[in-house]
Amino acid sequence: MPDGHRILFVTDLAYRARGRGRYCDEDIFLTSRLRREFGLALCHPLDAAALMDAFDAVVVRNSGPVLQYREEYAAFRAQAVARGARVYNPLSGRGDMAGKQYLLDLTLSGHPVIPTVDHPRDLHRLPEAELYAVKPKLGADSIGLTFVPRAALGGFTGGDVLIQPRVDFRYEVSFYYVDHTFQYALHAPDPGRRWALEPYEPTGADLAFARRFIDWNTLDHGIQRVDACRTPEGELLLVELEDLNPYLSLDLVPDHTREAFVASMTGSLRRFLAVG
Repeated sequence: MPDGHRILFVTDLAYRARGRGRYCDEDIFLTSRLRREFGLALCHPLDAAALMDAFDAVVVRNSGPVLQYREEYAAFRAQAVARGARVYNPLSGRGDMAGKQYLLDLTLSGHPVIPTVDHPRDLHRLPEAELYAVKPKLGADSIGLTFVPRAALGGFTGGDVLIQPRVDFRYEVSFYYVDHTFQYALHAPDPGRRWALEPYEPTGADLAFARRFIDWNTLDHGIQRVDACRTPEGELLLVELEDLNPYLSLDLVPDHTREAFVASMTGSLRRFLAVG
């Protein structure tokens, strides 16, 4: 039976994510399970600000890239802070939730991340490469991503893009966390097929790598995904720290893993609602 808490679950069931099939199925599954524990209503992200006062918490899930409604999302954040609304994940995240600045900050502080700058004058900080990835600081889902030679980078002087060397890698791997607890990992064995994921058994070193970014982000509650690539030399480098609405690929994990994730998320939400 629901425990009396009311949750507004923010999702865009019509959003179509490239390479990820029926993106909405994940939230249909999650809400079907969370409804057993909480009073639950779904809404589109553009309706969240108008509806959130009637609920005990707002859970932001597969709502699509917020760059498609940037002003409305900024207004939602501002109103949530002003009204003291409980938003899950909390709005204090330092990863993708706050834009891509963290990739620059982590590069400067020496963390194992794909080296990143935002202006051609800083190219000396990057290793030489045949091509460089240029992508918007406020981008998502590879929107606006392009690859150019070093000689063509001089035109990107606005400070609104990220510049990274194109890294050769063996595969990409993602680590999924609820609060600060590891849940499961998935990897894409084929570098050309990012979302053709398979279960991955992480080593202790892998988990230590992922955990340093979870700790760096300082979110006490919420769902995070640490995306990394494995270089030919065996090193892991951070690609992205997704702390806003990370897609979970729950359809690709075993039943017991999926059930354990639901139990972890339920427990996390109960703790989140009990704070304060």
